[in-house]
Formats: sequence, C-alpha cells, structure tokens
Amino acid sequence: REAVMRGAKPPMVSIEHSRIARKLSEEDFEWFRKAPWYITCTYFNHVFVHAGFIPGTEYEQQNPRLMMNMRSILPDGVVTAKHVSKYGWARLWKGPERVVFGHDALRGLQQYDHAIGLDTGCVYGGRLTALILPDNRLISVRAHRSYIQQRRKVKIYTGSGDNNYD
Repeated sequence: REAVMRGAKPPMVSIEHSRIARKLSEEDFEWFRKAPWYITCTYFNHVFVHAGFIPGTEYEQQNPRLMMNMRSILPDGVVTAKHVSKYGWARLWKGPERVVFGHDALRGLQQYDHAIGLDTGCVYGGRLTALILPDNRLISVRAHRSYIQQRRKVKIYTGSGDNNYD
C-alpha cells in the first residue's frame, strides 16, 4: 500500500488480499508496517515466522518476502512460494531453534525436530491450531466457516491424534 501510494506498480495479490488491505484503517496499516518479520523467544528456544526461513542463512540475512510467502525449497536450492509436495522447506531446517510457522495449508500440520507448521486450513473451513509452550502441546478447534474459497484440496487436521486429517 505504501509503495503504491508513492507511485509503484501494485504487487500481484489475490482478490481476497486486496479486499482486506483496502479495509485496513491507518492504525492497522501502521501496526503491520512496524511489525517484525519474525519473533525470537530465547526462553523457549523458538522462533516464529509467517512462512519460513532458508536453512543455513542467518535470521538477519533472510529475505523478508520469502519469510512471508515461501513454501518449498527445490533440490537445486530454488526457493518458491509454490507448493511442491516433496520439498517443503521445513524438512531441511536443522535448528538449533525450533521454528513455528504457517502459510502452508496444503501440507497441513507439519512436525519435524526443529520446525512445526501449524497451518491446518482454518481460512478454508478447516481448523485453527495452536502450539502451547512450554508443554509443546497442540490444540485445535474447527473453523466456524470457510472464509476463502480454496483452489486446491487442503489437508484438514482433525485434532484427534498425530497427523489425523479429514
């Protein structure tokens, strides 16, 4: 929004994202603009990010756009926002901190030693899932409704055990 106001071309965004952005108040917009790209919690040895990190790259050197939209890292090292089923970025994360992330509803709940993906498709009518620290316990509740029409089949976490999906 800020760049567009300065004359830049608007980024390619979905109709839903565009509609939401237009409804933001100035106060909401400022809050988003000032928000950090990631949050580190040394007490629990966790890092929280919207979408992901490139393994082997210091947090301060990460690309903010990728932290917001990445989903896959291909065998040749190419980072992409596309869902490429066998190549989720989290499978490569070796820590030492545990990363908590979302933005990958197609894969559903992802659990690795040093990364956990909590996107269980709430926006598509699935579930909203939370990680309770320090217990490392997952809780999940059903969405009241679908908020956005899904374009692809999303795994919906049922919350009735490890990796159970509808």
